[in-house]
Amino acid sequence: MAENLNGCRVVCKSSRSQLQHLCRLERVACRDLGISKKNLNHFEVEYLCDYKKKGDQEFYLVKWKGYPESQNTWEPRKNLRCLKILKQFRLDLERELQRRKQRRSLKKLDHSLAHFMLQKAKQRQQLDRWEASLNSTRQHKGRICVRNDVDLDGPPKDFTYINNYKVGEGIVLTEVAVGCECQDCFKEPLNGCCAGASLHRFAYNDKGQVRLKAGQPVYECNARCRCGPECLNRVVQKGIQYDMSIFKTDDDRGWGVRTMEKIRKNSFVMEYVGEIITSEEAERRGHIYDRQGATYLFDLDYVEDVYTVDAAHHGNISHFVNHSCTPNLQVYNVFINNIDERLPRIAFFATRTIKAGEELTFDYKMQIDPVDAESTRMDSNFGLAGMTGSPKKRVRVECKCGMESCRKYLF
Repeated sequence: MAENLNGCRVVCKSSRSQLQHLCRLERVACRDLGISKKNLNHFEVEYLCDYKKKGDQEFYLVKWKGYPESQNTWEPRKNLRCLKILKQFRLDLERELQRRKQRRSLKKLDHSLAHFMLQKAKQRQQLDRWEASLNSTRQHKGRICVRNDVDLDGPPKDFTYINNYKVGEGIVLTEVAVGCECQDCFKEPLNGCCAGASLHRFAYNDKGQVRLKAGQPVYECNARCRCGPECLNRVVQKGIQYDMSIFKTDDDRGWGVRTMEKIRKNSFVMEYVGEIITSEEAERRGHIYDRQGATYLFDLDYVEDVYTVDAAHHGNISHFVNHSCTPNLQVYNVFINNIDERLPRIAFFATRTIKAGEELTFDYKMQIDPVDAESTRMDSNFGLAGMTGSPKKRVRVECKCGMESCRKYLF
């Protein structure tokens, strides 16, 4: 006896673009897919592969979305309505011609140049997918964009974007047991609010800017506090607030990060996030990273050197922030829901007003002049993290920050 399948539905494994492609192949209109008799012959440009000019007419080799490269076609400029893709193709072509010191008015691209433009188009697709992945993963307000106008490198391999610390094996975070009872933590803090409970000062002004000297700890309100999410003592925990760009540097410093918005002096910028590991494990990994000429190890040595943050394979946008001997970011130890002073959160604050488009940097060997007993605990030694032996035994890494005060070597 046949079953009644009325109303039965199954998940379609084809994407919307694939279904649209099938409709156009079969000449079938579908309202749900946005395919009508008017746009039945409209095809979407995925990217442009090549260029040539015949007389006064320009032609582009088009890779059509949903079709294999074997079905690429040469199309006259007048048939193409993909203005953004056309503009980017011309920009990439001009940059490459300038780099090769070739004349800009070409009737045809040679094989080498056409191959480069094809690889550049594919690279942009990879970076666009990575950018979409980063923005779907982030839990903070600030958006992330990705740019590489320097070479054909795609997204970094073996890197996972995370929003909070990834706790390594054998490490336990001690949750805070109590919170403040303040009605207004800024105007009427009871017993000094959360900072006062640890005999420290309230960290922020009414604009959320840190007002403590570098080296002094920041104690924010936690999950057990009576105050709400708009409390002025909740800054770092709200995450990155500014739009930022991961970009490829043109001076052999790899990837870097620039802000897309103006950042005021003493404002919170980002946390240094990664995997929390023991100092013993950091020493083992440190030797490996040292041979690679790069390190993402950050010692959590606020009270004692027991734990380290490793952002090599798990991290946030801070993974891509470069070193400078004259940085615009300063490190602060921050405590929120975890009361173990051996496990602070590492927060970057702006040392000065940072303009939109400016690269963000911090000093991998930051040293803080003692301002009180607390600040003497605050040497970051980012470059020496996990290394118990003499720095002289390490491979010296040249500094490329280009500042007048450059120390010439990272460590």
